Amino acid sequence: KDGNVHYGDRPVGEGSAGAEVERVAIASRATNREAVQASVDARLERQAAAADRAAERKAEEARQEELRAEAADRAEKCAAYRERLEKFVQSRRLYRLDDAGERVYLDETQMQEAREQVQQQVQEYCSS
Repeated sequence: KDGNVHYGDRPVGEGSAGAEVERVAIASRATNREAVQASVDARLERQAAAADRAAERKAEEARQEELRAEAADRAEKCAAYRERLEKFVQSRRLYRLDDAGERVYLDETQMQEAREQVQQQVQEYCSS
């Protein structure tokens, strides 16, 4: 009656003062349960695929982090073995400690073997 339009599913009293009532025919159709189920299934498959991709990305990131840690470890060992090799090459006398903590000096053959062993470790950790 105030110029406002109201929609409802029940008719208002036709005797209301100033109320105009117009019936509107609404066409409806039955719900296609198979189409709804197919839509739900498709959405669930998309969600499962997205979860699989996320898990694969997480696994790949973990693998990359592991590779980075391994490379850092190799670089650290490479530097340590290079430093040791330089000391072995520059030293005129090399020794090892026996069980009592006493120095046992290496002869020339043992020194050469020790240098070769460290050289092999340098090659192992410093070559890509």
